[in-house]
Amino acid sequence: MRDAARAEDLLDWYDRHARTLPWRVAPAARRAGVRPDPYRVWLSEIMLQQTTVPAVKPYFEAFTTRWPDVAALAAAEDGDVMAAWAGLGYYARARNLLKCARVVATEHGGRFPETFEGLRTLPGVGPYTAGAIAAIAHDLPAVVVDGNVERVMARLFDEHTPLPQAKPRLTELAAALTPAHRPGDYAQGVMDLGATICTPRNPACGLCPWRRACAAWEAGTAAELPKKSPKKRKPTRLGIAYLARRVDGAWLLERRPDKGLLGGMLGWPGSDWGDAPEDAPPIRAEWKTLPGEARHTFTHFHLRLTVRTALVPMDRAPLRGDFVEAEVFSPGDLPTVMRKAFDLARGA
Repeated sequence: MRDAARAEDLLDWYDRHARTLPWRVAPAARRAGVRPDPYRVWLSEIMLQQTTVPAVKPYFEAFTTRWPDVAALAAAEDGDVMAAWAGLGYYARARNLLKCARVVATEHGGRFPETFEGLRTLPGVGPYTAGAIAAIAHDLPAVVVDGNVERVMARLFDEHTPLPQAKPRLTELAAALTPAHRPGDYAQGVMDLGATICTPRNPACGLCPWRRACAAWEAGTAAELPKKSPKKRKPTRLGIAYLARRVDGAWLLERRPDKGLLGGMLGWPGSDWGDAPEDAPPIRAEWKTLPGEARHTFTHFHLRLTVRTALVPMDRAPLRGDFVEAEVFSPGDLPTVMRKAFDLARGA
């Protein structure tokens, strides 16, 4: 009964304090019979992976305006979707987004599977995303554990095992609390609690509906949880980006291979990224090396790009890549690191 009482306490809090999000059906609307759209739930969860809510909101609204349902997204051009995704990072998500949309459209009649197991068969849908869609869109008692939920569980049960080793235990604790009644609202409630009350720093314990049930609050350890294993130091890689502009204003760009970092994205031709990148200009030209570097941090390493620029005549053919006319070229379609290189060149 204790777990059931905790779930009800959280649902009561969620009914009063749920965040207003563009992909969410509010508790009052849900009680009135409005069902969440699995497409919008899926799209938001893919976008939110390792990305913040404020960063995702404009992308989500732009995507759903342009591609309002899974059939529309499935029919979209790859390049258009990759360009619309530019800036969100972790570009494998965008490739899997298209793969998943096409599988749902062609193999599932445009409807997302309604079981956790069925959702797990979709490209790019892992245990967390499948659980979120199952709970939020289909109101199934699936376990949903993101970083917010891990933090709430670690504090609620005063769990001191460091992450990531603690993940199985925290998932087990979250599963024990997940109710059969309103599991979708409950899942969103725990996430909201972690995002707004049980925050990483300075948690607002006085406002928490679980304060009296919280073992870490009782022990005075909430601020130090969850514990984390020391992070490995990120290595630094070097590279060269070549920004060639034709005399008519067209820019030389190339699309990266589908597999690998920034896969499928449009960007500047460049060298390999490593300790000692080799000069590999994409077109014969008088290259000028700009002062400064374009710097960017990926999940596993820091990147420092030397930027070289050149102006080339109309009849000069590139060794790789293609020229994009000035009126078609949009810096906003480039991934962040490529945009940084462009900004450096534009400011030179």
